[in-house]
Amino acid sequence: MFSGKEEFKQAFSEKLETNLGKKVESATEDDAYRALGSLLSDKINKNWLETNKQYDESQEKQVYYFSMEFLMGRLLGNNLINMQLYGIVKDGLKDLGLSISDLEEQECDAGLGNGGLGRLAACFLDSLASLSIAGHGYGIRYKYGMFDQKIIDGYQVELPDGWLSKEYVWEVKRPEEAVSVYFGGEVDMVAGKDGKLEFKMNNYEQVRAMPYDVPVVGYNNTTVNTLRLWSAEPTEVDTLLKSAPDENYENFLDNKRSLEEISGFLYPDDSHEDGKRLRLKQEYFLVSAGVQDSVRRFERSGLPWSDFPDHAALHINDTHPALVIPELMRVLMDDKGLGWKEAWDITQSSVSYTNHTTLSEALEVWPVGMVRSLLPRIFMIIEEINERFCQSLWEKHPGEFDRIASLAIIADGYVKMAHLSIVGSHSINGVAKLHTEILKKREMKIFYDTFPERFNNKTNGITHRRWLMHANQPLSNLITESIGEQWKTQPERLQDLLHYQESSSFLKELNSIKQMKKEELAQFIQGYSQITVDPSSIFDVQIKRLHGYKRQLLNALHIMHLYNKLKENPNLSMTPRTFIFGAKAAPSYHFAKKVIKLIHTIADVVNSDPAVNGTLKVVFLHNYSVSLAERIIPATNVSEQISTASKEASGTGNMKLMMNGALTLGTMDGANVEIHELVGDENIYTFGLTSEEVLEFYRNGSYRSYEVYEQESSVKKAVDLLVGHGPFAKGGHEFQDLYDHLITYNDEYFLLKDFPSYMATHEQIGKDYLKTEEWTKRSLINIANSGKFSSDRTIQEYATDIWNIESSGVLK
Repeated sequence: MFSGKEEFKQAFSEKLETNLGKKVESATEDDAYRALGSLLSDKINKNWLETNKQYDESQEKQVYYFSMEFLMGRLLGNNLINMQLYGIVKDGLKDLGLSISDLEEQECDAGLGNGGLGRLAACFLDSLASLSIAGHGYGIRYKYGMFDQKIIDGYQVELPDGWLSKEYVWEVKRPEEAVSVYFGGEVDMVAGKDGKLEFKMNNYEQVRAMPYDVPVVGYNNTTVNTLRLWSAEPTEVDTLLKSAPDENYENFLDNKRSLEEISGFLYPDDSHEDGKRLRLKQEYFLVSAGVQDSVRRFERSGLPWSDFPDHAALHINDTHPALVIPELMRVLMDDKGLGWKEAWDITQSSVSYTNHTTLSEALEVWPVGMVRSLLPRIFMIIEEINERFCQSLWEKHPGEFDRIASLAIIADGYVKMAHLSIVGSHSINGVAKLHTEILKKREMKIFYDTFPERFNNKTNGITHRRWLMHANQPLSNLITESIGEQWKTQPERLQDLLHYQESSSFLKELNSIKQMKKEELAQFIQGYSQITVDPSSIFDVQIKRLHGYKRQLLNALHIMHLYNKLKENPNLSMTPRTFIFGAKAAPSYHFAKKVIKLIHTIADVVNSDPAVNGTLKVVFLHNYSVSLAERIIPATNVSEQISTASKEASGTGNMKLMMNGALTLGTMDGANVEIHELVGDENIYTFGLTSEEVLEFYRNGSYRSYEVYEQESSVKKAVDLLVGHGPFAKGGHEFQDLYDHLITYNDEYFLLKDFPSYMATHEQIGKDYLKTEEWTKRSLINIANSGKFSSDRTIQEYATDIWNIESSGVLK
């Protein structure tokens, strides 16, 4: 393996010739990317093999992180950073007439996630490997991702994400590790040889779970962990035909397509019965394959089953993988012959659960009939878990029928996945201090009262290696020149930057880096969206999944308000602003898709009006992704974190933007509260209702949005722009649904209540931004305090407090 520039150039040229039969001079950028990926894989694979050998020989405890999403982003640059080869490769490629950034552009973002849940999982994998903790991910290899977002006439249109249309250079197919997953059929109970009941499945649908492994490279070490992605494939033709001998070839092909659909798209539309069944199938497919695999790995150790919790930690990331619990019970009892009590003790001691939401819509429930028909044996086990749990509650609280009903796993015709996750886990954690307190005191209070020892907080984190060292290399270099290298392995050392908050020369350099990144983004926007923006304006950014509680509509209303003010008073002095959005809406989420249409309508009006062109611009960057975020975040001045207080569990975008020097404009929600604690009142902009006030409104039902609309003239003017004959509605009914959401249906997420405070805070931001050195100093204070939000800290807490694991190579 190369260790210097000249060695790299020789190795790279040879790889091009041996793999692709090309010379450097004739190679395309895609050729060069594939050759470089192959060259790095040679080194990675050696370390990968050695890491797995070490884990097997030492029999150390391993973490298996189950998640429906892993939003990995591009891996080329991140792997080079972690292997400490970025500079060598960049310089070597330059000598050969190639650009490292151009080669990075050849890689597609892996279509394995959508929002914060998946990006958090990816950051966690990076930290596990960088801390030399034996930790692996289990996910699904979605053939078409979530979707490729196109905007046509302002409307979101979903197309398949073709991320696998080209070779994914990092993955390795492992057919010898494939397992079978079973759906439907019937369960027969028969007496075994020892008199115990045995459960046999008949007339089932069999699916092969084919593993594709992606290496996860640790920073500055030799650890390479594994993200194992499962692809749904049919079993052999003869097996399928034997199970259904009357099928003709056409039916066989239909069946094949149906099976492959399981790993087709992330989050299929569940607004209809078939979509719901497909989602449930996906979740069980992931869980069954992963549980079988983790059990198989343990079995190779030859240790007794009672040792399983000492060697395996199965972590479920939100409720999607909750079926880990009954599936592990099934494998231990039906396949391995354990009794109920022993299997239950092992399961509870091995499984832990992270809750990511207080939204009832995200706490999954499944109709009993659907679970029973699709997963008959799993339903039997869930029923038994529920029976035994309710019996234990009855013994503690005899006669308290309401309490027991509210805690039950099966109730009112539904299986409640959050309840299953809590009952079957030894640890339940929230993801920010405020979120955990809301779980304990309100949303899951009855469970907290039952299992207080299981609840704990683990505030989310992000990997500074991707979001600072790779995404913002000029800033990373300035930090290293100023405080040395230690912050790269001890991100809390970023606090040493506080020594420079009175240094005019440092602040000037910091501001020039921000300005350079804004100019780069402005150039990108011009090519990507054909919109010219002013790099000297405030870059105000809201980039996140589109949802009512995240309140992109509040941002849009405010932009309409600003436009209205400028039209009413052409001489109004206003600090120029560029509002930048990036978001995908779920295909069946009508409200969210309508907000996207509104943002594009606002952009069309504002950007084409010469009267405001020097003051206001609106940009929606379609098909938001990790790679887009890496362009946007370093250039951001203002980070919009404006969710309804109490609704955002944590947020991680707020941390990435803070780490790159953006000032947060946010409610006191999620991790915003902890950012505020670190940086103080002067270095964050907070507004709006508190979580206590929001929860009290929900409790007493006293909020009346129409009263706010009538009493606040600024609110009325902004909302009325959604309808009528103004420049946005133009006499049509396009945005009547949004108007009705705010007025007729009482503004579920309190946009109108918070609007005056939001508007006033924006006015203050406009004034403060003009004080360049003071603004840059506040930016520096945010960067310096962002090390607290490194995912290395979060993972170390998980490892110590939940998984009972010590890292073998904690970063020093």
